[in-house]
Amino acid sequence: MSFFSKLFGRTHESGPSHIIGFDDLRKELDAGAVELIDVREQREYRGGHVPGSKNLPLSRFDPSHLPRDRKIVLICLSGARSGSALRHLKQAGFENVVHFQGGVSMWRTLGGPLRA
Repeated sequence: MSFFSKLFGRTHESGPSHIIGFDDLRKELDAGAVELIDVREQREYRGGHVPGSKNLPLSRFDPSHLPRDRKIVLICLSGARSGSALRHLKQAGFENVVHFQGGVSMWRTLGGPLRA
């Protein structure tokens, strides 16, 4: 595994259990196995988002709008807001939740598609 892959979590093995890597996220999205929640504000989301994601801005974040029976992946621009949302969900008792640490910026850098 390259230094870049280790640094930015391209695989699940490279990071803590609350972080999902690029390759694993793509596989799980393709399989329809996760609920991808983009916690950026609506105008940011409209400017480009990961296909299949749903927008639930951190400024209005409410765990009651999320399913408890599916794996939840959180994403933002760089990972800071999704990390905050992750802590919020953990405090609310959610167990099957992770975040994509590099955010939409890293997703795009690694070749992931965006939809406007």
